[in-house]
Order: sequence, then C-alpha cells, then structure tokens
Amino acid sequence: MKKSYLLGACLATACLSVAQDRAERDRTVGHAAAQGAEIHVDEGLAAVRAFSPGTAELWTEAPALRFELVTPGDTARSWTLRLRNVLPDADVRASLPDGAALSLATSRPIPTELRVTGDLPAGARIAFSLAPPDASSLEPWRFAALADVQNALDRVEDIYRVMNEDAAIRFVVFNGDLTERGSDEDLLLFQQKLGVLRVPMYATLGNHELGTRDDAFQSFYGRCNFSFAFRGVRFTLLDSASATIDPLVYSWLDGWLRQGRNDLHVVTMHIPPLDPVGERNGSFGSRAEANKLIARLAEGRVDLTIYGHVHSYYAFSNGGIPAFISGGGGAIPERLDGIGRHFLAVDVDPRTQHVTTSFRPVD
Repeated sequence: MKKSYLLGACLATACLSVAQDRAERDRTVGHAAAQGAEIHVDEGLAAVRAFSPGTAELWTEAPALRFELVTPGDTARSWTLRLRNVLPDADVRASLPDGAALSLATSRPIPTELRVTGDLPAGARIAFSLAPPDASSLEPWRFAALADVQNALDRVEDIYRVMNEDAAIRFVVFNGDLTERGSDEDLLLFQQKLGVLRVPMYATLGNHELGTRDDAFQSFYGRCNFSFAFRGVRFTLLDSASATIDPLVYSWLDGWLRQGRNDLHVVTMHIPPLDPVGERNGSFGSRAEANKLIARLAEGRVDLTIYGHVHSYYAFSNGGIPAFISGGGGAIPERLDGIGRHFLAVDVDPRTQHVTTSFRPVD
C-alpha cells in the first residue's frame, strides 16, 4: 500500500526533475528592479549582487556581455557600477538609444574588477557593453579548466598563483564543487579568494553546492546553465550537479549547439554522463539519458568536453568527442592513482579548429 501511495504522489506531481527549480531560476538571473530603476543583462550572463538607484554590482559569467540600465525618472544622479570577475583588459562603453555615447570614469581596485562612475540622465535606457579589445580575434589562445576545490578552499590560492605564472591564460572555466558544503559563507569565501587570480573564472555548480540550499550558487555566481562565445570559441556550461540535465536545459542546449556548430565548441559540466572507469558510479543516474546527451553533443559537432566530480585525471572519448575529467582542485584525491592537485591548460586555434590540452600539476 505504501508503494502504491508513493507512486500515486509521484504521478500527481508529474515527477518533477530534481534540477527543475535551478533551471527555472536561471531565467531570472541578471535582472533586478528597485525604486524605479531596472537592470537587465543579456542572456543572464551576470549575477546582480546588489542594486539600487545609483549603485549596481554585477558578477559576470562571460568575457564579453551587454546589459541595459533604466534610470529612475525623477532626477539625474551619479552612478557607481561595480563590475566583478572581468578580464583585466576589458573596457566598458555606454550609449543612449539615439546612439549618443556617455562619458564614464573607470578604475581597477584589482585586475578583475572594473569600477565605473558617471552622471546618468533621468528616465533613460542606457546600453552598456563590456568587452576586451581582442574579443573578435581568431588568433590562437589559451584558457584553463579546474574543478573540485571543496575542502581545500583554505589553500586554493596555490593553484591561482601557478595559473598566474602563465600569462597566456585568458580565463578559467570551473566545473563545480567550489566548496565542501555550499553554504553562503563558503561561497562568499571562494569569491573573495578569487582576488588572488589575475583573470576571471566562469563557473557552474557541482553536487556539493546543493548541500545547504540549491539557490545559493545562483545568488553569488549567476546562472547554472549558460553559454557564451569568445575569440571564435563557444563555451557551454551545464548543470549536472544532480546527475541529470533538466528538460528545460535540453531546449536551451539545442540552441547553443546550433550557435556553435560551425565554430570550436567546448562543453563542460560537473558530473560526467558516463564514468570512463565505472568503479565509482561517478556518472549520470540514467545511462539512457547519458547516451542521449552524448549523442546530442556529437550531432552538434562539439569539439571538447570537460568534467569534474571524480577527484583525479582521465583522458578519454565520449561519442567520438575528446573528453577529460579534471577533478584536481584539492578535494580528497582518488586512492593510489598518484594524481594530485592540478588543472588543465587548453590551447585553441579557431582558424584550424584545433585543440590541445596539457596537464598542469600544482603540488
């Protein structure tokens, strides 16, 4: 009788996806309103960390993005915009609907933070763009990939200092498990420690970010599922923290695959669809879904997939796509495999669509 009751309850609620709430909240990321003022970030590529008339703070999730600021209609006032997690050479521009540019003053407290100040007109819709000068370049370049810091949060600066020694790295992609518990305090500490890193980090979440409340990550870092293009390469970061991808996200993924079909396309997530070793069950809860996702990525001509979750390093192939598990951010390592703390350096050549990865030890 108990089993029948549970089955009936599941059918009555349509057996909602365990990741559905996070996917639905992704729609709201990048938007805020207060006292007649509004801010809207295109494609939700930044978390609005603070917002009120005269002040806005964004944590960005892409090297180039656009946003619109609607000022209150009462009177012109001075505004301060704090743009965090930005490229050291990114610049910001602002213009009115008629194309007239606005004069702004900028400063940098640290390389990855841009402070923007200026007097903005009342009752105006102001378009802002944030981008580095090489955003459209197709010359070869490099990014880094990292995952699974967890209980090594107190010493994660070691990895950042090694990354800082490589001037070619433009930014870091993080594939989940920033902290051990996913609490507000730990997520804030992770964010603060990024001040050591000279380049921005764009992150999706892992299963350890679900430990306290699964909406905390979005309030600090932004969307769990997002995609952006930079220098001839499309990056798509997906939320697989619950060992599945939400159906809503599959509809977004189809669009991102179409956008990246003719370019280099890198797809990353925390839990891999399939465990290349198979001894830990470190993969999707459904093998059928794993096969569906890999087939979709292969059909979409994805060039590289990178995962975390398993605290080691593996190079393999899924659906003919080069794949890597790089879980060396400092969490308790796999036993006896000799793989310590590490990250991946990835060189991409958009013109030849060639990708080269290198294992970078930290300890």
